[in-house]
Amino acid sequence: MRPPGIVGRRYRRHVTEKAKKTWSDLTDRQRRLIMVGGAAEAVITTIALRDLARRPSGQVRGPKVVWLLGFVVQPFGPLAYLWAGRRQH
Repeated sequence: MRPPGIVGRRYRRHVTEKAKKTWSDLTDRQRRLIMVGGAAEAVITTIALRDLARRPSGQVRGPKVVWLLGFVVQPFGPLAYLWAGRRQH
């Protein structure tokens, strides 16, 4: 039994936890960087998806379905496919 006034570790709240920032808390520069990063990610994913859809299975390293599932891991899945998933003619 614990002495009165002592709280178990799992019930303590970390005082140093930072509150999550909302969009309005960000500076204009931070907002622009997020927008540019999101747009770049969308372009890279679109390029990778189009390439995967048009490329014959024999020119893809591994099953197409696995690469498609790998695209969920943004931005590494599409970049990995573009870098290593395609066979050269």
